[in-house]
Amino acid sequence: MQRPTPPADELAPAQGASHLHRAMSHLSPDTDNRTRSLPQGLTLTVGRGGDLEGCDDRALQAGIDYLARLGGPGTLQILPGDYEMANALYLRTGITVRGAGSDTVLHKLPSHTSTITRESDWYENRVTVEDSSGFAPGCGIMLRSYTDSGSLREVVRDTVVGVEGKEVYLSRRPEKNFWCEDQATASTLFPVLTAEEGVCDVTVEHLVLDGHRDANEEINGNYSGGVFLQQCHRYLFRKVTSRSYHGDGFSFQICDDVRFESCQALDNSNLGFHPGSGSQRPVFSECIGDGNGQGIFFCWGVTDGLVEGGQFCDNTDYGISIGHRDTDNRIQGARFSGNHKTGLRFREPSHVYRGGHRNVIEGCSFSDNGFAEDGVGIDIRGSTHDTTIHDCHFDGASGQARQQIGVRISEQSRGTQLAGNRFSDLEQDVVDLTAS
Repeated sequence: MQRPTPPADELAPAQGASHLHRAMSHLSPDTDNRTRSLPQGLTLTVGRGGDLEGCDDRALQAGIDYLARLGGPGTLQILPGDYEMANALYLRTGITVRGAGSDTVLHKLPSHTSTITRESDWYENRVTVEDSSGFAPGCGIMLRSYTDSGSLREVVRDTVVGVEGKEVYLSRRPEKNFWCEDQATASTLFPVLTAEEGVCDVTVEHLVLDGHRDANEEINGNYSGGVFLQQCHRYLFRKVTSRSYHGDGFSFQICDDVRFESCQALDNSNLGFHPGSGSQRPVFSECIGDGNGQGIFFCWGVTDGLVEGGQFCDNTDYGISIGHRDTDNRIQGARFSGNHKTGLRFREPSHVYRGGHRNVIEGCSFSDNGFAEDGVGIDIRGSTHDTTIHDCHFDGASGQARQQIGVRISEQSRGTQLAGNRFSDLEQDVVDLTAS
C-alpha cells in the first residue's frame, strides 16, 4: 500500500517545500481533501499603536496571558518603545516573545527595600513593613531573611495585591517564615523575564532587558536575574541583550536544552550567563559576555554544553569558569581578552569525583588576561582531569600585554592533552605542575 503524502507539518526539514509541491501537484480541487490541522497561532502586538495599548509590564502580561488562553502557539510582538517593569514578565508555554531589536527595551524600575517589623509566619498572606511607600498593587516583591552570618536563609518572590497603611498583601501564602530576628526584609526585586516552574518550549528574541543596577539592590543569581528560570526546558533566546542587572544577566537553574543565539550579557554585576546546577546541554552560539563578574559560570553538574564562537572579555573575575561535576562540555572558537583574574578557569574541586572532567577547549584565543592575579590564560586547578586544549592561540603581546602564562596545570590534575596550540610573547607558555 502506498503511503499517503504527509502534510507540510510532518515533512522533515531536509525534504523542503519543493518536495511537498511535487508530491501534491497531481491533486485537483476535488481530491485535495487532506485534513488541515497545523495550528496557526495568533500574533498580538503590544505598545503604542498596537492591538494592546500600554508601555509597562501589565500590558505585556495581558498580551501573554491572552495568547496562552488560546492554547496553541502564539507570538507577542512588542513594538518599539521603552517599557517600565514594576514586575516580572511571566512567560507561558508555547509562546514567542519578539521585540524590535535595540528599539524595544524593558526597564526594571528602581528597587525599594523595607524592614519587616511584625513577624510573619509561613501561612500568612501579608507582611508589615516599616516603609510601605515603595510598594503598590501589581508590583513584584521579594521577601528575604538572613542567617547570623549574613547569608540568605529564605527567599520568596511574589506579587503585591494590596497595600493598606504598613500592611502589604501578597498574592499567596509564602510558606516560609519571615521573622524579625532573621533581619527579614521586603523589596521590589524581581527578574525582568521569568516563568513558573514547568513552563517550557518558549522563544524570546530581538529585545533588550535593562536592569538599571545603579538604582537597584543586588540579588543573588540563584533567585533572580535579568532572566531567571528554574526547571523550565527547551528555551531559545535569539538576539536578546540583558544588561546592567544588579546580579546575573541570564540565570537558569535545572533547565535542559536552553539555547542562546547571538545574545549579549553586558555589565551585569555578577554572572553574565549562569547555566545553573543540573542544567543539561546548554548552547551559547556567537554570544557576548563582557563587563560582568564572569562571562559564563558553569555551576554544578552542567554537562554536554557547547560554546561556539563569541567573546568573553573584560570581566572582573573570569571569562568562563567550570567546576563541580561540569563534565563533557566543549568551548570552541571563542575569544577571551582582558579578564581580570583568568581567561578560563577550572575551579578546584574538593575531591576528584567532584571535578570538571573531560572538557574540550579548541580554536580559542587568549590575550591580556589575568592581570589581577598571575596573568594566566587557562588555569586548571585541583583534581580536574582529562582536559583537552588544542589549536588555541595564547598571545602575550596584545592589549596591554598583561597575560604572562598560556596554560597552568595543577599538580593534582591528570590527563591534560595539549596539541596544535600557538604561544607568542609569553613569559611561560605552559606551567605544568604535575611534573613536580
